[in-house]
Amino acid sequence: MMQSFTKLSGVAAPLMIDNVDTDMIIPKQFLKTIKRTGLKEGLFYEMRYDVSGKKIEDFVLHRAPYTNAEILVSGANFGCGSSREHAPWALLDFGIRCVIAESFADIFYNNCFKNGILPVTLPKSQVERIREVAESVHPEIRVDLENQQIIAGNEIFKFEIDPFRKNCLLKGLDDIGLSLEKKSKIDAFEKGQKQLQPWLYAA
Repeated sequence: MMQSFTKLSGVAAPLMIDNVDTDMIIPKQFLKTIKRTGLKEGLFYEMRYDVSGKKIEDFVLHRAPYTNAEILVSGANFGCGSSREHAPWALLDFGIRCVIAESFADIFYNNCFKNGILPVTLPKSQVERIREVAESVHPEIRVDLENQQIIAGNEIFKFEIDPFRKNCLLKGLDDIGLSLEKKSKIDAFEKGQKQLQPWLYAA
């Protein structure tokens, strides 16, 4: 089961770029592994390091307190490009549990929910106000999935989310977890099938 998401209070890092594609999030050279760990080093690699591999010190995730960011605030069409699932894996491995943007690419948006990341879509004007908090002296914001709201500074921003996806995040249910919720029915089906079609279970 994946980690559940209920409420999150953490540092929000501003990355105000439109059309952040999945190759920007995790470049192709980091796609050789099928493990979900160890990918944080490749997150935004070509934005974090120059061609010689030297750290670009002024990149947002290299600057305190954003080195410990759990929330990312970005522009429109976040996660566009290829459908690589390594993109949400890399964000999660870094510690990002929530991405707030004006809009998302559909496949990336769906992959976030399957990996315990909450993608929040808000109007551009509201994203800009959250960005202002993220760039302030106190860049911490609060994300409350149960009440579907973000608290940034003195403002509260309500967001919409599909009830099924919300339930999965609250309970920490990925596709495997959803199947295991029906384990008793699966076991009963297999028991009956073994009696009716025993040859399917022959060694």
